[in-house]
Amino acid sequence: MHHYCHWIFDLDGTLTVPQHNFEEIRLELGVPPGTLILEYLEQLEASHAHGIRVRLNALESALANEARIADGAREVLEILQRRGADIGILTRNTRQNAYNALESIGLASFFDTAHVLGREEHTPKPAPDGIHHLLEQWRGQLAQTVMVGDFHLDLEAGRNAGVGTVHVAPSSAPRWPHLTDHRFNSLEELAALLATGA
Repeated sequence: MHHYCHWIFDLDGTLTVPQHNFEEIRLELGVPPGTLILEYLEQLEASHAHGIRVRLNALESALANEARIADGAREVLEILQRRGADIGILTRNTRQNAYNALESIGLASFFDTAHVLGREEHTPKPAPDGIHHLLEQWRGQLAQTVMVGDFHLDLEAGRNAGVGTVHVAPSSAPRWPHLTDHRFNSLEELAALLATGA
């Protein structure tokens, strides 16, 4: 892992303790079960989609203010900061909600606001646009970049961008080995490996 200089993190469920019950959110918004919310909204008439987006943002805003830090998150970021690595966030949430969550969990100081990208800045994951944008800002190389997340959309975004992927989730969680270069049961495990310089 030591060769990665550019680290892009998912936020919800990766740096934070998982709290989004997406089936409940879908029910609240009237989105069909099992359907990706953002993609569903793109299929609706603009006037209908707007009202749902306003409600979605309100739900996510409330969750951002209640966010809790994932075990090991601070340790990982501190190690990367000491190494001089570039660190960014790529989320399907809004940038404002993401930054509010980072402030709630005490990690906002690790991130330049320009390096926190949400669904309003670029086509959401699994599209690679946000990753490519961050690499342009950092003048980074694909081979030195890694996308870290807890869900297949994060890993797909990394694959689509041509960068490394790290899946962080409990051992009982679903796995996507064809999308995953490195897997850890927690950020604490990742921090322990990074601390060894391996």
